[in-house]
Amino acid sequence: MDLPFPSDTWIKALMEELNKSNSYLEAAKNWEGDFYFIIEPGGKLEKTAVLYMDLWHGKCRSAYEVTDPDINKPAFRLSGPVANWKRVMTKQMDPMQAMMTGKLRLQGNMAMVMKNVRAAKELVESCTRVPTDFPI
Repeated sequence: MDLPFPSDTWIKALMEELNKSNSYLEAAKNWEGDFYFIIEPGGKLEKTAVLYMDLWHGKCRSAYEVTDPDINKPAFRLSGPVANWKRVMTKQMDPMQAMMTGKLRLQGNMAMVMKNVRAAKELVESCTRVPTDFPI
């Protein structure tokens, strides 16, 4: 069964995928920083959704849908329209290219992200293993 994106169920399934991925563990061993993934409306998605992930040295310590974005102060915020998220997560667009061209907008330490490109790619690879129902 495909999980609805974005949702609490979906982000928890991604956390499971990341935590069993040896390639993500290796690629993200130096990564420190939590994220808000901000998915903007489009298609059947009528309001902005925010998903939180606490990523730490190749593991995801926590992941959930956020109802009040002011609760956390994550180190990074990655935002963009749901259509662009789908393109990245279905490998139609490279995640770094999406950030560099403004299709997804990053707030946070870009140098840290650039040093960990392989971790970002492994994160996307894990996304592709989550059976996903996109709202577009």
